[in-house]
Order: sequence, then structure tokens, then C-alpha cells
Amino acid sequence: MGHAADTRLAAGPKESWYLGEVFTPGTKLGARPDDPETFVQVVEVTEVTTIRVPSGRLIVDSPWPEDDDPELETRVGRELAERIPPGIFRVEAAWTEAPYEFMGERFDGREVAAIRLCVTEAPVVGWEMALSVADDIETLRPGSRIGFNSETNMGSFADAVAWPTLTAPFREFWRGCQTGNRQPRETESLFDDYFERVSDEEHEADLVTFTAEGLSVVWLGRTESGAIASVAVADGYHSFSRDRSV
Repeated sequence: MGHAADTRLAAGPKESWYLGEVFTPGTKLGARPDDPETFVQVVEVTEVTTIRVPSGRLIVDSPWPEDDDPELETRVGRELAERIPPGIFRVEAAWTEAPYEFMGERFDGREVAAIRLCVTEAPVVGWEMALSVADDIETLRPGSRIGFNSETNMGSFADAVAWPTLTAPFREFWRGCQTGNRQPRETESLFDDYFERVSDEEHEADLVTFTAEGLSVVWLGRTESGAIASVAVADGYHSFSRDRSV
């Protein structure tokens, strides 16, 4: 018997289409909002890195402290209510291009349109919104969307148990900025700073960052049996017009 998602969590038709196609090179996702003649096209899907999640408890949230926290304490990360199997997983990014011209110069408009943590190789048959351990599904209505907010335009995947240690470089960087002692973050830069990676060898766990703007919904890709195949953040579906006939 297939898995039936709660209607309050199930992705809508537009979201399902986007999540299913954004990781398929060659797909035309839609037109640029400022240029209906130029399409946003998926050009490649790359493995960013691998991530260790030994506890099976996954946080998907901004690694930065709360903006209104003068003490810069560890942010209470948004831990997903559903667990994944403890292990090492690939993190993959979907890259799009939509050429444009600015000040007489031509640019390829290359961006990361979506990011996913690959749990299994099994095909995804449906998508549903991921709840956190603090969320109450009874407060949701069909079509409502919840997730994490980032005013620093950064989200991350991380092991929940190691979260305080994994986010420490971001708190220390912020403290340095406030005191005028701005030093490089103690993180590993990946793909020319599109992503960052932090490791905690005591817990044998990692954190991987990615671009995230405003409210970011976390999606669970389910297999036919209901198992989680991937965890994705892909907010680009609302940023352009889509014509599925192209």
C-alpha cells in the first residue's frame, strides 16, 4: 500500500512539479520575471559534499544566532520531527542559468535553485512539508506553509546532537564583527563560497550551509512505501512564471 500524505502537509501541484523537475538537467523551469523571453533552465546537478548525521536527528535551519539575541547564544535549531537513518549522506545542488545583460555586460545568471540531502536512491513519488518537533499539525490548514526563517540568507543541514558545536564558528564570527575583530570563519568553503561545511570530530557529525532567503519550507520526498528518500529546500518555484508547454 502506498503512503498517503496528510492533506495539510502535501505539496500542491505547482510545488510538486517544481520539486520533481528542479533536479533534472535540461528542464526549463519558467521564465525570468523581468524577461519573459529568457528561460530559467536546470544546467546540472552536482554533489556538494557528504554530511554525517550519526544521531538520525536532522536540523534544517539557519546556523546564525537570532538577530534579537545580544548574548549570541546557540540558536534553537529547527529539528525535524521525522528521523532519518543514522549515516553519511550526499548533499546535492541543482544549478540553473538564465542569461541576462547588465551595463553592457553579459552574465549567465547561474544560481543554486534547490538543495537536497539524499537519504536513499529510491524514486520519490510524493512530497510533503516537514514538521519540526515543536510544530503542531492541528494548527495547520491545507495550503499553509511553515519552515525556517533566515535574515542572513543562509540555511543548513546539521546533526541535531552536535548542533551547538557545529554552529560555533558562526557565533564567533558574529562576536568578532561586533567587537571590530572580524576574522575569517572557521569553516570549509565549497564551490567558491556558495556553501560552507563544519565538522565536529567528537560526534563525527557535520553541518553544510546553503542559500536560503526569508521563509524556507523543508520538503520530504517520500518513496512508494512512505520512507524518506530526500530532504529538500527549493523555494525558487514562486520566483518566476512557468509555462509547462515549453
